Amino acid sequence: MLFDFKKHLDNTFLDLLQQKIGIAISGGVDSVVLAHLLHCCGAKISLLHCNFMLRGVASDGDQSFVKRLAEEFKVPFYTIEFNTKNYAEAHKMSIQVAARELRYRWFEQMADLYKLDVIVTAHHNDDNLETFIINLSRGTGLEGLTGIPKINNLFVRPLLPFSKQDIIDYAEKHQLQWREDASNAETKYLRNKIRHKIVPVLKELHPEVLENFNSTINFLQRSQAYIKDKVQQFRDVYFVYDSLTKGYKISIKALKQESFLDIVLFEILKEYGFTAWDDIQQLLDAQSGKKIYSPTYTLLKDRTDVLLYPSVQEGIPLKEIEGLDVEVVLPQGTLHFNELNFEKEQHSTHTIVVDKNRLKFPLSVRSWEIGDYFYPSGMKGKKKVGKYFKDEKFSLPQKEKTLLLCSNDEIIWIIGHRADQRFIATTETKHAIQITFTSI
Repeated sequence: MLFDFKKHLDNTFLDLLQQKIGIAISGGVDSVVLAHLLHCCGAKISLLHCNFMLRGVASDGDQSFVKRLAEEFKVPFYTIEFNTKNYAEAHKMSIQVAARELRYRWFEQMADLYKLDVIVTAHHNDDNLETFIINLSRGTGLEGLTGIPKINNLFVRPLLPFSKQDIIDYAEKHQLQWREDASNAETKYLRNKIRHKIVPVLKELHPEVLENFNSTINFLQRSQAYIKDKVQQFRDVYFVYDSLTKGYKISIKALKQESFLDIVLFEILKEYGFTAWDDIQQLLDAQSGKKIYSPTYTLLKDRTDVLLYPSVQEGIPLKEIEGLDVEVVLPQGTLHFNELNFEKEQHSTHTIVVDKNRLKFPLSVRSWEIGDYFYPSGMKGKKKVGKYFKDEKFSLPQKEKTLLLCSNDEIIWIIGHRADQRFIATTETKHAIQITFTSI
């Protein structure tokens, strides 16, 4: 196995042996064999062990074992103890999810602290098959059936081509010692149930199941890569950046020309948190103004395009503003307040000068509401904000992102657009405040 392992490293991880490697090691046979293989290859390794404090003295025994192994290899040893049960209860998650979250966060911290280039884990071929079955049983897209990735940012998995039996045979041949986790034999967890009840039956029915599985995974990975390439080509052409919404315009005509529209929609929108795929497909033929929301993004039907943009938080309150040298950060930009001596009108789209004595503090910033009205500067009489938006041909996303600066319930400024005549400084103004909006 050592020869095949080195060959695999040469073919797949060209410079791994020249990097500083942190090994995620539990003390079980998989991670012990991984550590032994890399040690035999002359790699610069450190052993990283998490004690989840779930099995009493057995957990402490694992910790001591890994420490002795590090001493035998003469390599750095780092360990941490987690009160996993308390963490799981506090965050309302399962023990398994809590342990995963805790260890991966710690691994990233250790990599940053000790300048480790990669963290290697001992996932192997049987793990890959189990993950495939889990995802298949839960329902997933193609990406969920492509297996555990060999490289995922910081994390590298060099044992994926090797089976559990390969690992055990190597350990026995080299008379390695390891620790057995009794909980791995329990079948109350989904992965363990698949490991002990389903995979053995598959191997009995088809002794070559792992080899066949590898071929299938390779095919699925290549298919997924092809789809991603095609989708990226679509994005490059038809995702048109829209500076107004900080999002994209996507041509409905171009979408409808796609033979596999459902796949294209899934691939281009999944990273934005959308899940209502039937509704999204129907959106293309809906009336303008129809919206679909994900937790963080909005899809809007707007005549010939679908607009994709970050959702806006409504009703943004301002902290108290007393008028002198104040700076307020908003999602769309920053408001600056400065007192000055009024000499002449200094208005522009992004700057207004108002009479301080006409303001009632504290001021506030909010989104517009139906029924809002103001007295547009340079005009006589009042006008509904909605009518102003219509006359100025604001798009729906532009309306959503526009904020109002108010004094009590009266609008001082449609920020970045039009001031209210009632608050504008005049030649009779004794104390003026210049308000400037700097957009992001």
